[in-house]
Amino acid sequence: MEKVIQTADAIEKTLQRMAYEIMEKHESVDNIVFVGIRTRGVYLAKRLKEKFDKAASKNAPIGELDITLYRDDLSQIADAPVIKATTINFDINGKNIILTDDVLYTGRTIRAALTELADFGRPASIELAVLIDRGHRELPISANYIGKSVPTSRKEFIQVKLKEEDKEDIVILGERNDR
Repeated sequence: MEKVIQTADAIEKTLQRMAYEIMEKHESVDNIVFVGIRTRGVYLAKRLKEKFDKAASKNAPIGELDITLYRDDLSQIADAPVIKATTINFDINGKNIILTDDVLYTGRTIRAALTELADFGRPASIELAVLIDRGHRELPISANYIGKSVPTSRKEFIQVKLKEEDKEDIVILGERNDR
């Protein structure tokens, strides 16, 4: 059984709130940059950046991170994983990075992203923004900006669909049919 936990309107309102939270936390918004984790984290980072830019009257840089080669389960996910581009066309040294993803679960994706970001330089800070935090951490990682906390069991799943990739904006909670 599946249940809608966020509609398109709720997602947009959530991102607007998160953009304001980022502004409120930082005395200066001049060094803020956004980096999205492929795939849906990139789309969310772009939307969050647009809302932030409008509210802060800025044009913050944005980058895209493909963590495939940094995963600790790479050998388990595919014999020939599809690797997409990581695009960070700006200096991250001394910047405040808003790392963005759709769902925070075990923390392993974020660990991989942090490892990859270290290859690009030394930012002043890295903060995590996620649309959904579903719990069940395996690593000591937490988000600074959370759209919605959704307590789940390990039998459940969260599916984030975004119009850029999936033709609609919706977040669904469902139960796995593993037998």
